[in-house]
Parts: sequence; C-alpha cells; structure tokens
Amino acid sequence: MAQTELKRELANRHVQLIAIGGTIGTGLFLGSGKAIQQAGPSIMLTYLIVGVAVFFVMRALGELLLSKAGYQSFTDIAEDYLGPRAAFITGWTYWFCWIMTAMADVIAVGVYVQYWFDIPQWVPAVICLIILLGLNLLTVKSFGELEFWFALIKVVTILALIGLGIVLLVTQFKTDAGSVSVRNLWEHGGVFPNGVKGFLFSFQMVVFAYVGVELVGVSAAETANPEKNIPSAINKIPLRILFFYVGALFVLLCINPWNQLSASESPFVRTFSLVGIPVAAGIINFVVLTSAASACNSGMFSTSRILYNLSRRNQASPQLGKLNRNHVPANSLFLSTLVISAGALLSKLIPGQAFGIVTTISAICFIWVWGVVLVCHIKYKRNRPDLHAASKFKAPFTPVINYAVLTLFAAILIIMLFADETRPALLFTPLWFILLFVLYSIRSRKEKKGQEISIINT
Repeated sequence: MAQTELKRELANRHVQLIAIGGTIGTGLFLGSGKAIQQAGPSIMLTYLIVGVAVFFVMRALGELLLSKAGYQSFTDIAEDYLGPRAAFITGWTYWFCWIMTAMADVIAVGVYVQYWFDIPQWVPAVICLIILLGLNLLTVKSFGELEFWFALIKVVTILALIGLGIVLLVTQFKTDAGSVSVRNLWEHGGVFPNGVKGFLFSFQMVVFAYVGVELVGVSAAETANPEKNIPSAINKIPLRILFFYVGALFVLLCINPWNQLSASESPFVRTFSLVGIPVAAGIINFVVLTSAASACNSGMFSTSRILYNLSRRNQASPQLGKLNRNHVPANSLFLSTLVISAGALLSKLIPGQAFGIVTTISAICFIWVWGVVLVCHIKYKRNRPDLHAASKFKAPFTPVINYAVLTLFAAILIIMLFADETRPALLFTPLWFILLFVLYSIRSRKEKKGQEISIINT
C-alpha cells in the first residue's frame, strides 16, 4: 500500500547533530583554504559576520515554522506571506541550491580521494553517489543515524585540532614554517594582508560554508518533537559558530602562517602534515572525505524532500510525491541524484574550475532563500501580530535586524559582481529565476484555462 505521509522518526540527538553537520562541511574543510588565501587572518572576522547573520535568519525561520503546525518547509511559509508565485520560485530555487551544493561535495570527494590514489576525480564521485542513494532509500531514521555519526566525526576532529593547537601554542612548537604562535596572525602582512578588497572577496566562500544550517527547517516535518528540538538546535548555533569556525581557524592560522596554505587543498590536512604527523594527516583526510560525503548525503535528503513538498503542493509532478514502503520519497530521490551526478561530469570536464563555479551559484541561491525567510518574517510580524504575541520562540531585534541582514546579503552580491572568479556565475544565475518565472506563468495560464473549461462544461 502506498505511503502518503513522511514519518516523524528524527529524535533530538539526530536534530542536534544534523544542525551541527549543517554548519560544518566542505566549505570549512576545503573552501576555507581559498578564503584564507583571499583574506588572510581577517577571514575569522568574515566567518563571524556571516555567522551572526545566518543565526538571525535561523531565529526568524524557527519562529515561522513553529507559528503553524501544518508548516513542513519554508515553501509553505513563502506561500502564506508572499503568494504562490514566490513559493514556486523559492521551492525550486532551494532544490537548485542543494543540487549545486551536493555537486560541490561530490567534486570535493574526488579531490580528497586523490590524496591517496591517482585516479580521475569523477570516479570516486560516482561511487559516493551510488552508496548514498542506497542508504537514503532506507528509512529517514537511517538518514538521521548516518548524519549523527558523520557529524560526530567532524566534531571530534575539530576538538582534536583545537586541543592539539593549544598544546602546540603552550609549548611553542616549531614546524617547517616556524614557531606556532599567535603572532602568525599579524606578522605576515598584518590581519588584512590583501587589504579590504581581499577581505570582501572572501565573503562568497564563507556564505557557501554556512549553507545547510537551515536543514533543521527542512527536517521539521520528520522531527518527533519540533516545538522542543528546533529551538534547542537553533539556539546553539552561535556557540557552534564561535567554536567550530572561528576557534578552528584561529588554531589553524596560529600553526600555519596564512601564506603557507594552499587554496587547492584542505588546510586541516596541511596542518597535521606540517606538525610532523603524516599518519594523522591521512586520518584527517579521511575525516574531511566523510565530511564531504555527509554534506552530499544532506543534499540528497533535502532535495528529495523539497521535490516531495513541491509535488504535494501541485508544483511538481505527482509522481515525485509518492513514498516507498519506508516512507521515503524514492522518485524524488532518484531524480535529485541523477541531476547531482552532473557534478561528477563537471569533475571530468573542468576539474580545476568545477568547485568554484558550483559554490558560487550555490551561495547566490542560498542568499535568495535566506532573504525570502527574512521578508516572510517581516510580513508575519506585521500581518499576524496575534501569532507573534503568542510565540514562545520570538526572533530578537526584529524587524530592524531583518533589514540589516538583507542589506548585508545585497552587499555580498554586489561584491561578487566585482570579483573575476564569481562574476560569471552571478551573471548566469538570474537565468534560473527567469526560467522559473516563465514556467510559473505558463503553468498558471494552463490552470486558469482548465478551470474555465470546467466551468463551461458544468
């Protein structure tokens, strides 16, 4: 018998670790190398600024999700406050966001495997997709367990890195690059070695590093106790940002002068190699490999649920709304995996540029989605003061903070226009929104025509 509803099998520990996994991924483990090359030690400030902005987005999303029991994702929210056209565009854009992100992750898998084996990037990417597809076809509890252990590995790794860094700082350990010291933060050209320009150009990769933090919202429909678990996960985001991002980067930059790190390799692997622990470097490479696989796993989960939700709202094929006997939207999962596999093709065609292209497109689309959440929250507070007054999880400093974060996001998009690496993707991305606008208009005309024919027949 066909299943018609998603199953609430994600426990509190799953939600908490999904939240952590959403804030620790390929953007930190691999992308931070490029960001450090652009900004130098000031990269810590970039991560802090974007992290604070993302936290306020999540607080707005949390209040909105808990304001109505029927909400399953922010496409439902967008329809209530911005209309069906905005819901259609936002839903499909969020799917596209995660498609791009998952492509970046499978590309990263290929990069990491090359640490051990001299094989084409696309081979391990395809193998990774096949394994994750099989796991995702099982119950949502299986996804939760997989993400729990993946995220736990990330947490233990960063804890180990920070612990090692503290020991090396206290003992003033000497590496091939010099002594481990906080002086490395300013002795190699200052905190802003590439000036304000380098600092500003680092924002794109940092935005990408935070994509996935809103996965807590996507998992709301499959969370056993959303009223308790979602606020708990969101409120811990600031501590995670300070510890896992700013703290980890502080340690990395104290051990490695920023100009000794490469944009094409993980600074985490480089750090353990530098301190003379080659075996540990291999272990860390395995960890960042599992991190990329984890992020891709999250991408497959979220894209399948987005398509399922779009189908249930009659904004995608009815076939994508069908669940298998494990309460998993299998057709949506197959379609998303097929599209994500294009990342493996990019790894084959343009291995050097593929990661940069897909991360830029992903960051731009996520800015749109996060912006929609903030605008919806502004309208929610203005139009439904009764719900806001009754909320047990009010977003702070609204609506002023909403406008401030929207201004920051607009500034980041403008910055991307001036960077040679991000400009092509920024100019390409509007085509996606034009396509969605046209598709929605065609769909609306067909529906209107069908209704007129039905009335005439009646």
